[in-house]
Amino acid sequence: MPLDLVTGFPGFIGRLLVRRLLEEDDLTIVALVEERMLEPARKAAAEIGGERIEVVQGDIADRRLGMSDEDRERIVAEVRRVYHLAAIYDLAVPIELAQRVNVDGTGNVLELCARAEKLERLAYVSTAYVGGLRRGVVYEHELVMGQGFKNHYESTKFQAEVWVRRYLDRVPTTILRPAIVVGDSKTGETQKFDGPYYLLKTISLAERTGQPLMQFGRSDSAFNVVPVDYVVEAIATAASLPETEGETLHLVDPEPLSAGELLKLLAEHYGARAPKGRIPPALAAAALRLPPVRARFGGTPRESIAYLNHPVVFDMRRAVDLLAAKRLTPPRFADYAEPLVRFFAEHERDPAFAPSSS
Repeated sequence: MPLDLVTGFPGFIGRLLVRRLLEEDDLTIVALVEERMLEPARKAAAEIGGERIEVVQGDIADRRLGMSDEDRERIVAEVRRVYHLAAIYDLAVPIELAQRVNVDGTGNVLELCARAEKLERLAYVSTAYVGGLRRGVVYEHELVMGQGFKNHYESTKFQAEVWVRRYLDRVPTTILRPAIVVGDSKTGETQKFDGPYYLLKTISLAERTGQPLMQFGRSDSAFNVVPVDYVVEAIATAASLPETEGETLHLVDPEPLSAGELLKLLAEHYGARAPKGRIPPALAAAALRLPPVRARFGGTPRESIAYLNHPVVFDMRRAVDLLAAKRLTPPRFADYAEPLVRFFAEHERDPAFAPSSS
């Protein structure tokens, strides 16, 4: 029976990916899980796949991935595919933590993959935002273009992808770059309310207080989001296709709305008043430095404001060409906004959906 290794379980994408993989293949999945997440991981594994999911304690930041020698040697000898999802996704993450997990952790996974005797593919989940402060069109084959970055999350994911690319001649790899991942396109289900959900929190606050809903700046730049079910299906599919080896694929909205259009559409589905007026982005970011203001807006990090007015578009021709054969095409946000808003409205006061840092 094939053996696959997954990092990032039981995170939202990792959990859904494991469920998806077990639906199609007769295989065993080893989920590499840090100590503090062992119990949630074991509970999730029991719910999803029982004995077909083996939860192994480890730490990607450790040079040997924190595994026992026995577990490591078994994986090196048997692993077929590696799905590396684990990372710190917090926009406000300190550089030391981001470096240790996002960069060093990826290097440690690469070293294991380079030794793996039967490895068919490493599916490495990067981010479209390795483009950093670049403007205009970013293509899938591009990476090092002299760009700066908006935060340590972007810069360390960039560093990690540089490392992955240097191993391409030794490790058969597919790099996947999602945009901002939101809930399921059919049910709206998500694990936490961050990213564009901060806009929904702003809409909710405006409705409760009777204050006008305002845009952050002109908000005329594309704001790219992608539903988790498409991301999961694309990861699983790309990892199994011979033609995606060595490729980098943007998993993004083919026709992204501007941030202003997105705010208006969210307000419409929420049943709220349309946006009226603007707040300068610099003023909004400065205000969010203050803990009471940040708490009032549902924990919105000031770093998120930059994404509402940054003019960048992600070309996706390779992803479309290579995944179309499997009838896998990215949906447009307008087609699934309603279930996302409905799920938010039903759970917005539930503390279980508060953002976390990993």
